[in-house]
Amino acid sequence: MTRSVSTALLAGVLLMLGSVTQAATWVAGKQYSVLPQPQRTTVPAGKIELMEVFSYGCPHCNQFQAILKKLKASLPANVQLVYLPASWNTAENWPLFQRAFLTAQALGVAEKAHEAVFDAIWRTGELGITEPGTGRIKSQLPTIDDMARFYQRVTGVKAADFVAASKSFGIDLKVRQADAQIKAMQVPSTPTLVVNGKYRVNNENLGSNEEMIELVKYLVALENNAAAKKP
Repeated sequence: MTRSVSTALLAGVLLMLGSVTQAATWVAGKQYSVLPQPQRTTVPAGKIELMEVFSYGCPHCNQFQAILKKLKASLPANVQLVYLPASWNTAENWPLFQRAFLTAQALGVAEKAHEAVFDAIWRTGELGITEPGTGRIKSQLPTIDDMARFYQRVTGVKAADFVAASKSFGIDLKVRQADAQIKAMQVPSTPTLVVNGKYRVNNENLGSNEEMIELVKYLVALENNAAAKKP
């Protein structure tokens, strides 16, 4: 056996050992939870859904966007990122941001404006919820009309059409469904990641963003392996 072949085999063994050691550190009920009731996913057959439960009004979600991009770049091509907006923090206008996102999603422009909404709240202040300098919550928070004008400028959807859609029965239903799904998944905080409607990442038991990325990759691999074994 040549030295180069021996080296290659050794490297392969070390890589496998490293993977086993890493996987062994992920404990269901600790770093991640298996959902008591698997959720229906919204991605096409053959895809794996990576869901972020978030709010535009959540500062941690704003900071998480750069990490999410890094995570997405590290995942297989069959992983599709989707978003589910939370509403539980009324003081920071989360119910409005939830309704605005679901409206934009129904109109087909949510992803086009996604980063721009975060910027308008946390960078430019166009849709800001806090007072500059003090960080206190504003007494006058953005309204659905403010959101509609923003989406018109960024996406071209007419503000009047956006407002009308936001008040429709269909969006009311989507709001209730989003709240019910977040409750069913027992999401404690934002941002929270859920892999393929089955596994919820427990941020509080992870030591770093790198650990989170490796954990999601592991859970995605579980789903890919399970799919490969199906007849």
